[in-house]
Amino acid sequence: MSPRRSTAAPRRGLVLGGGGVLGAAWMVGALKALEDEVGVDARDFEQIVGTSAGSVLAALLGAGVPVADLLHHQLVGSIDTGLLAGFLWDYDNDTGGDRPGWPKVGVGSRELLRRNALHLRSLPPTAVLSAIMPEGRGSIAAVGAMVGHVVPTGWVKRPGITAVALDYDTGERVAFGREGAPQVDLRDAVMASCAIPGWYQPVRIGDHRYIDGGAWSSTNLDLMAGLGLDEVYVLAPQVSFVKDAPTQWRTRVERQWRNRVTLRALRELHRVHHDGAEVTILGPGEEDLKAIGSNLMDVTRRPRVIETSLRTSAVALHDPAPLPDRSDYEDVG
Repeated sequence: MSPRRSTAAPRRGLVLGGGGVLGAAWMVGALKALEDEVGVDARDFEQIVGTSAGSVLAALLGAGVPVADLLHHQLVGSIDTGLLAGFLWDYDNDTGGDRPGWPKVGVGSRELLRRNALHLRSLPPTAVLSAIMPEGRGSIAAVGAMVGHVVPTGWVKRPGITAVALDYDTGERVAFGREGAPQVDLRDAVMASCAIPGWYQPVRIGDHRYIDGGAWSSTNLDLMAGLGLDEVYVLAPQVSFVKDAPTQWRTRVERQWRNRVTLRALRELHRVHHDGAEVTILGPGEEDLKAIGSNLMDVTRRPRVIETSLRTSAVALHDPAPLPDRSDYEDVG
């Protein structure tokens, strides 16, 4: 379907997906390329939806942090000017390491399973799996501290910033920042969106526990439907259109996961495209995948991932390839 045609400036949305430490690094490189190739300040997107690592970037962009500062902070770990000035982030330790600690014993959310017992098939398989997995013990407080450094209380002043989490008690997707969602501090919403099941402790807000929004969808791209947008750009670290045949079992498992994520993103894209928006999805290419490896939390690979993304994302955005058909991924759906 053709996008809306208008003589006015296009109404644009930005989707920032989940992807751990390396996904965030890759997206920062991609954001710089997006600004250069499209000629837009990422802070000016009318709607920004962030999931997990993407929610951190969405929050900081919504608060007014420029991409140049995000890139500098990724490369150096601290910055002397701007909204992030004075905040030191230890990339080696603040995310809790590249492997999860021992989780708690038992099922993570009996409440979710009990409430949805008659219609578990209607939930994303990742949401059901997240409920079965035991609770993690890791803390996501350092991420909250970064967001709280920029926005100590409340939400960002501008509209259109969404952080997605999963209600660990009801199984419902919650789009914090949208009408109808609980009103919470931005830092709490971002921590909830980043609480990887089985790795970090669920984040309690009021009477409910919340976990990573990626337990529902790695991109939650469909939240851009119905907003009257002309263009939507999606930066999705877990999506990939690379078709390769890795020999290492860890990499094979990782590629199978990416295939499933990509299929879901293409299904969600169809809803947004049907609504009249032109959608561009950018995921890691072959060179990016080599830089990232099979563990999205491996901080030692971060500098290489950023450097690679800056180059490959610019090339991909300058000459975008047509999206594949969903049928190419149906066998793994």
